[in-house]
Amino acid sequence: MGNKWKIYILAIASFLVGTSEFVIAGILDMLAKDVGVSVAAAGQLITVYSLAYAIGTPILIALTARMDRKKLMLSALGLFFIGNLITITSSGYGMLMGARIILAISTGVFMVVALTVAAKIAHPGKQGGSIATVLLGFNLALILGVPLGRLIAGSYDWKIIFTGVGVLSLIAMIVLLLAIPKSEGEAPVPIRKQLALFKSPRISVALSISFFWIFGYTILYTYITPFLLTITGMSERMVSIGLFAFGLASLLGSQVGGYGADKWGIPRTMIGGLLFHSGILFLLTAFSHSSMLVLPLLMLWSFFAWSTGPVQQVYLIGMAPQASGIILSLNNSIVQLGMAAGAVIGGIIVDSISLTAAGWLGGIGVALGIIPAVFSLTMRRRSAFEEQTLEN
Repeated sequence: MGNKWKIYILAIASFLVGTSEFVIAGILDMLAKDVGVSVAAAGQLITVYSLAYAIGTPILIALTARMDRKKLMLSALGLFFIGNLITITSSGYGMLMGARIILAISTGVFMVVALTVAAKIAHPGKQGGSIATVLLGFNLALILGVPLGRLIAGSYDWKIIFTGVGVLSLIAMIVLLLAIPKSEGEAPVPIRKQLALFKSPRISVALSISFFWIFGYTILYTYITPFLLTITGMSERMVSIGLFAFGLASLLGSQVGGYGADKWGIPRTMIGGLLFHSGILFLLTAFSHSSMLVLPLLMLWSFFAWSTGPVQQVYLIGMAPQASGIILSLNNSIVQLGMAAGAVIGGIIVDSISLTAAGWLGGIGVALGIIPAVFSLTMRRRSAFEEQTLEN
């Protein structure tokens, strides 16, 4: 068994921090009603979260690089507990905004450190599996955390979710304090050096794929609960089932995406995933009034949306293997910025046009990602061809 159970503890903790991120989309309508703001204004809690995550995480990771990893991870969980405490005691929209910022930076730092620690305590040759286990915990938040959150919020009160997550994060802190060995920090990578990767056209074009993919996705996903309740006319119970099915399909999609990158190659898997993702968003919007069709389309949307993540990571690591940690951290920030932009644009559309329009625009957003994908893959093929010519 060895260190395997320690990795499972890290996975459980990442499930908790993931739930605090994703659950908002599942309870958006209830939260808006309770706080007394519009659904579009409540959606901006996702924008603020994503911006704080995207900008705050790399800065904090650079500043705390020399700090003992165990100490940093426990500090991040301590801050996460405070974020949940403020959420529970919040009396208005402003306080909730502040709580989301605290939750975002603590989640960002915790996830980066948890993945590093998982790789360090894993047995030789098992690092990949350990990282995947911790990430699985985070992804399970989308599968179980969101629909469970919806059920709890519907039966009791949405603040109970954050009470539960807060209490469990305290327990996780105590267990990690006892279980995880001390682990030295590493030489800090200055932000300037991290951003220098953007100077490479190949890398910046490739990173823009991540931006458009998640941007189009978030335009509709932020408002998925009101969309299913008001446009599709689903019952409370059906919305919870829909969110669970959506989460399950996201897990399958990410597994198939990773498998596809190895089996069918990056170009096919990436372009195919983006094309289907965009097309299904259009179909979902066109047939939004039929709950019979919406449920399978919801699953297909999630499946193809989340198949892009692993392919994109493999693609980016291949571009800069010597700086894989930095490039994945940059990709993480780009994804969060895409989420922030999607939630803002989605909010404007929902407020000024309609919920249905958010679906159409989401599809267009994802389709835009195909342009840098084709451009980037062409650059990759050209440089591979040039290298081959030079060798011959």
